[in-house]
Amino acid sequence: MAATVSYLSACKSLVVSAAYAYESPQFRVVHLESDFEIRLYKEISWMSALVHGTSFQNSTKQGFHRLYQYLHGANRNSTSFLMTKPVLTTIVPSNRGGSPSSSSYIVGYYLPAEYNEKSPPPPSPELNLRVDKWKSQCIAVRMFPGYAVDENVEKEKDALVSSLGKRLMQGVGQNQYYNYSIAQYNASKHHTGRINEVWMDVSGFAAVGCPV
Repeated sequence: MAATVSYLSACKSLVVSAAYAYESPQFRVVHLESDFEIRLYKEISWMSALVHGTSFQNSTKQGFHRLYQYLHGANRNSTSFLMTKPVLTTIVPSNRGGSPSSSSYIVGYYLPAEYNEKSPPPPSPELNLRVDKWKSQCIAVRMFPGYAVDENVEKEKDALVSSLGKRLMQGVGQNQYYNYSIAQYNASKHHTGRINEVWMDVSGFAAVGCPV
């Protein structure tokens, strides 16, 4: 347990460091456990790419390629954007179950906070991007190291669901078709000290400040 807590503390320090180096969504921790935490996020805007019928890794790569073009001027104003963190891939499972290729994936670039109050430059139509606005919400977060790949993202999600079910939210594991997201804080060329997170919306959780 001590090793787990020590590792999580190191991960959180790296995430905080990343937030200082790059603009990131603002949050505060409202509940803390040894292997996950509940964060209250303020309103967030994402530029998002929807990808159908492929794997987590392929979808993230394809979606980010479209977002990368947007960031480098493929928009109405030819505006260039600085990189932000994290890159977020939301997995929307088919309600019939099945393979990962039956899921949909939404790859998101966090838009700087100024775009919570105004619209970002519209993307070039061929990129097929959209703006997703998130209301303030509570998100359960589990950190994990290394690369986020097809072989481990669902296992990490299942571990978070198990922890939530045991400690806080009885019955959370009964619905296997809920959405979850993988937040990645490092570029692919960054091989050591990598930080990833599983995110799940738990708004309504009985903690101070969580929306009902």
